[in-house]
Amino acid sequence: MMSMLSERGHEIVKDAEDADVIVLNTCAVRLETEERMKQRIRELKKSNKKLVVAGCLAGAEPATVMSIAPEASLLGPQTVEKITEVVESKERKIYLEGEKPLFTPKVFEGRIAIIPIADGCAGDCSFCITKLARRKLRSYPPHLIVEAVREAVKKGAVEVELTAQDSAAYGLDLGGIRLSDLVNKVVEIEGDFMIRIGMMTPEQAMRSLDELIEVLKNNKVFKFIHLPVQSGDDRVLRLMNRKYSVDEYKEMVMEIRSKIPVINVTTDIIVGHPGEDEEAFNNTLQLMRELKFERIHLAMYSIRPNTRSASMKQVPDPVKKARMQEANKLYEELAYEVHKEYVGSISNVITTEMGRKGSVIGRTLNYIPVVIRDSVELGKRVDVKVTEASFFDLRGHLLYPQVVRNSML
Repeated sequence: MMSMLSERGHEIVKDAEDADVIVLNTCAVRLETEERMKQRIRELKKSNKKLVVAGCLAGAEPATVMSIAPEASLLGPQTVEKITEVVESKERKIYLEGEKPLFTPKVFEGRIAIIPIADGCAGDCSFCITKLARRKLRSYPPHLIVEAVREAVKKGAVEVELTAQDSAAYGLDLGGIRLSDLVNKVVEIEGDFMIRIGMMTPEQAMRSLDELIEVLKNNKVFKFIHLPVQSGDDRVLRLMNRKYSVDEYKEMVMEIRSKIPVINVTTDIIVGHPGEDEEAFNNTLQLMRELKFERIHLAMYSIRPNTRSASMKQVPDPVKKARMQEANKLYEELAYEVHKEYVGSISNVITTEMGRKGSVIGRTLNYIPVVIRDSVELGKRVDVKVTEASFFDLRGHLLYPQVVRNSML
């Protein structure tokens, strides 16, 4: 939306007070997030400026948005191509159903370019409200993605994130092209940059696992894969309407790790989904111990309106909270065990963003963040001696060129 508005000559301002039109891009994936979105709509409505509510809350719950801000224009997440029309119109506009995406972002900050390759997904998970907002899979044409990446690299991007709700579903609606085909086109672009492939569902990743593994071996691709398992219990997975078993998931992870030993396998887990009893929860903890994920995005289940999971018998809140604390504690212990193995090693990282207190954040080949406590430019490849580790990141200092590198990566 920023790219399209900028190309039309509109100025993007940092403060709502300086704006003529306010565009609020919303999320509705969790209950607490939705409540924050509603509160923000109420606040912005008081400005008496033209308000456009875009994103998943507008797409999944338009009646809710209209009840809070009847004068606001609505733009669903699959209709962002209409943003200039909505902003420039003197009338209230509502667009919730989109066509094929024909525009990719041209604006990014720092050295990281986020390039959407598709939106929507091919799944139908019981707990997910995003499916109601993004009702169909829409893959961007490959030539537009390649063009967007090429332009971003020319502007200084050293990390390109190819992102989607389900990256492995890319091309299902195009016919004859898959994610691996797209990535193989992107790696041919000239320039010193790395590609991070976005989140993908296990069921779609299984369709072309061999091709995916070959793509991940490419020198320009981070050795990183985000495969949300959501639960370590088969019965809960069936209630979630996930299309794989725990054993199938484990086999896939082990195959990837056997062929790319340094791979960073990141996952998502929902704690307290309906049907999760103590045995099911313990099965999830056991899966965490067995696979020792480098990063886990843990979320406590929250009811989302108009989803199948909302109509199921719910796990009591105190039980969910207790399980969440236990899962978090285990995750921190396991992630620290993985990260402390890097202490004393030398890693070659690419610097991508500024950290706190003047530090710089770089990424290892397998996408682990490294906090560098020395002065270094963004967009540089540097060798770093890792001196500390936490469950979240590594920390260290620049290793100067005269020191020979002996990296574990």
